[in-house]
Amino acid sequence: MGCGNTKVNETKKSQANMIFVIGGPGSGKGTQCERLVSKYNFIHLSTGDMLRDAIARNTKLGLEAKYYMDRGDLVPDELVIDLVKERLQQSDCIQNGWILDGFPRTVGQAKALKDSGVEVDV
Repeated sequence: MGCGNTKVNETKKSQANMIFVIGGPGSGKGTQCERLVSKYNFIHLSTGDMLRDAIARNTKLGLEAKYYMDRGDLVPDELVIDLVKERLQQSDCIQNGWILDGFPRTVGQAKALKDSGVEVDV
């Protein structure tokens, strides 16, 4: 599991935490995310939820993602990363910190996120 026994920043309320939780299906990602959200009030982010929300709101990124999804294709990494970056810039994520659940899934996705300026604490 991505966060293991790493201690979350409890001392500085003004400093939001940025966390990736990664692991295989059934490894407990969702359970750990629920616990962290409950205890620290982080914003729980799932790329699937973000994609569905962007599509429902007919955003530019949502319409692009819908094109791929309607064809049965995977949404390209670049588009998902743009969606994640956009969401992480919203005030609730900035103020409360966030947990990105199940993404990135590949080294390439992780590098692309890092190259785009997304910083992670845990």
